[in-house]
Amino acid sequence: MIANIARAGFVLAALAVAGCSESSVNDFVPQHANRQLSPRIMAEMKAKGMNKSSPVLARVFKEEGKLEVWKQKTNGRYDIVASYDICKMSGKLGPKFTEGDRQSPEGFYTVRPGQMNPNSSYHLAFNIGYPNTYDRANGRTGSNLMVHGACSSSGCFSMTDAQIEEIYAFARDAFKGGQTEFQVQSYPFRMTAANMARYRSDPNYQFWTMLKEGYDHFEITKMPPKVDVCEKRYVFNRIPEAGASFNPTGACPAYTQPQSLQTAYQSYKTQYDSAFAGAAGGEAPKPTIAGIKEANLVSDWTKRRARGERVTMEPPAMASDGSVVQTTARMGRIDSAEGRRMAALEAEQAAKTKAAEQKLAAAEAAKAAKIAAAEAAKAAKLAAQQPVATAGVPSPTPVVAEEAPAQAAQVAPTEGDGATAKLKKKLLNLFGS
Repeated sequence: MIANIARAGFVLAALAVAGCSESSVNDFVPQHANRQLSPRIMAEMKAKGMNKSSPVLARVFKEEGKLEVWKQKTNGRYDIVASYDICKMSGKLGPKFTEGDRQSPEGFYTVRPGQMNPNSSYHLAFNIGYPNTYDRANGRTGSNLMVHGACSSSGCFSMTDAQIEEIYAFARDAFKGGQTEFQVQSYPFRMTAANMARYRSDPNYQFWTMLKEGYDHFEITKMPPKVDVCEKRYVFNRIPEAGASFNPTGACPAYTQPQSLQTAYQSYKTQYDSAFAGAAGGEAPKPTIAGIKEANLVSDWTKRRARGERVTMEPPAMASDGSVVQTTARMGRIDSAEGRRMAALEAEQAAKTKAAEQKLAAAEAAKAAKIAAAEAAKAAKLAAQQPVATAGVPSPTPVVAEEAPAQAAQVAPTEGDGATAKLKKKLLNLFGS
């Protein structure tokens, strides 16, 4: 705390001595935040009728993985000046719903000078302004959604360090030229008839149809649309009647629109409707988020992962029938202080469980040995009670006492019958018959 106060005092003193000039303030900004645009880009801007400090606008197309920088020309319209491949982006197509769902936002966002961060841990960054008025009106949560460097993302649009230096320079120069805020338009894909037809059955389709009106207005005018929210919906280029205003959750007020825009939009829409009706086939749709239920599912996974728990390496997903799908069976935990603490607790619990299992196994073995010893003793006692047989002579079968008289009775009649027969035979011989 004391060190922080001392450091702040040193900075204030240095600024006071230097007269708080722009150059002195920039001395405390990392040099890569002051890097100038290349001569090649400066030449391209000049060829398109753009000034170094003219206003900018950014557009993101998630399916393509592209971030475009557009810049205002001297005629007031915007033209693309640079396009970058997004280095890393988490989540699926579809809006961000809740903190921890790993989704990158879709919609219309505003960046002001205070959202620029030259001292970011991710090289350079600017906060895109999520949640905006629309997000808050619809109960969507999340924070610190950035365009930044370091090619690492959990819901942000992450670029390489070299890319973010250029993007940052475009915005910095525009703010120096007097632009007070610039728009970031984030789309799931280029909202052509063919692409919209590919996703016509997607649960996010109605949301994307709403975004498409703002997309179309920019395509027609090549100027950032005026964005408002009423009835929890985006509305574009509407001018409320005198005394009226837009209430994000209230009814939309009566409004007017420039007639030239209405005419151009109707012509544009007629062509689009015809192309949409004839659209067929094409590339298969990419995975999209299945609404707030899947967002909450992923958010819970994120929270458990942040606590250092062992979870699947990739977040769960939700199938079209509402069932939960694990994209991988591999388990792991984040390498962090909390993750290492949880791993130590898990190892300690595993050791306790193993010791308890070993103790139980030893008790079961001792019990089994005791039973076996008792059975052996019983068998030995029974064997000792049996008569000993003489070698080569079968042991006589003992006769039970009660059985002896019966046996004698059975034998006696047999012997008497033989004597009688002999006597009878003798008498017959004596008397000749």
